[in-house]
Amino acid sequence: MHAPNHPGQKPASFTPDSRQAWVRLVIALLIGSVGAVGMWSVVVVIPVVQAEFGATRGAVSLAFTLTMLGFGLGGVITGKITDRFGIVMAMALSIGFLGVANVLAGLSTQLWQFVAVYFLIGLGTSATFAPLMAEASHWFERYRGLAVTIVASGNYVAGTIWPPIVNYGVQTAGWRTTHIVLGIFCASVMALLVLLLRAQIGDDKVRNHAGAPPPRVDLNLSTNTLTVLLSIASIACCVAMSMPQVHIVAYCGDLGYGVARGAEMLSLMMACGIVSRIGSGFLADRIGGLRTLLIGSLAQGFALFFYLFFDSLSSLYLISAMFGLFQGGIVPSYAIIVREAMPASQAATRVGIVIFASVFGMSFGGWVSGVIFDATGSYAAAFANGVAWNALNVVIVVSLLIRARMNSTKIGEPGFAT
Repeated sequence: MHAPNHPGQKPASFTPDSRQAWVRLVIALLIGSVGAVGMWSVVVVIPVVQAEFGATRGAVSLAFTLTMLGFGLGGVITGKITDRFGIVMAMALSIGFLGVANVLAGLSTQLWQFVAVYFLIGLGTSATFAPLMAEASHWFERYRGLAVTIVASGNYVAGTIWPPIVNYGVQTAGWRTTHIVLGIFCASVMALLVLLLRAQIGDDKVRNHAGAPPPRVDLNLSTNTLTVLLSIASIACCVAMSMPQVHIVAYCGDLGYGVARGAEMLSLMMACGIVSRIGSGFLADRIGGLRTLLIGSLAQGFALFFYLFFDSLSSLYLISAMFGLFQGGIVPSYAIIVREAMPASQAATRVGIVIFASVFGMSFGGWVSGVIFDATGSYAAAFANGVAWNALNVVIVVSLLIRARMNSTKIGEPGFAT
């Protein structure tokens, strides 16, 4: 039995978990799959851009760092826009940035220009993740966790399909032409998809959260305190996560396997991540976001250990697949926790802040791993650095679970009771 309209529901005829909700979800997944191209194209072109400009690995890795910073900052901004005006307005701004920035990347003639313009690409990607996850959470009640992780899987669908395509484009037409074509193609396709989504959502522009139910999980923490703790945990887990995702292509090149093999491993990692993300959604709907996050974080640390001891081609394929299966559900778990423990009226903004922290962790991790490589001549210390950060994440999540368990008898929430 579905409740009448509440936070984030659109016209009065809309029913959570309905067929219309699933149609919206499919469109949102497609938008995320196209719009996240910039987060993966930069990983593929790092070696060729480094060679062309005669730069260090750390200097070129700053392009990824700025991509993630733009992505995170843009997520906070577009999150606020989404809470106030709806997702369509936020997506329109992102599409403009994404199209123009990719063209500018293709026209860059100096490394600083290439690095700087990837900040704009990050801004262009921003609305396709945190705000879109928060938006989808308003369309579902029973399957909210699953819906959030399906939308988040758009990022990994992009990571699966785009690296081989970008690598082919770079090898056949060059990285500049590839960026220009990507900008035009992605902006055009996303615009059509957003028009379809707008037709599904209707004319509702401003959210009405009056009468919204209280958060389902009581951690006995203020919203700001919980936001800070989740943000720190998010930074820690994503510093660890960034090492394989950002540097696997370059790592394979250094080992003599070739960047094409690295691109294949990245694609495999993201494909397995899709399975992990959707599976974590099912899990979160049953045991809650916090427990799901802890499982993913522990498994991610386990996979990182294997990178420290094995570097044959076959083992790297296997470990990359395992890493994708283990860590795919971590980031969307934060969005689920926000919806479980914070007011619905702040959903997109708070999700945006926590995801900003996660992408700061990804950007810092991607950069510092390059710096560690430059200093040591290998990636062993960088993998060890990731393991240490992952341990910090586990400590924070366990502390939050203890608080949740202490309050479970008060809230009677399934998944937290003994």
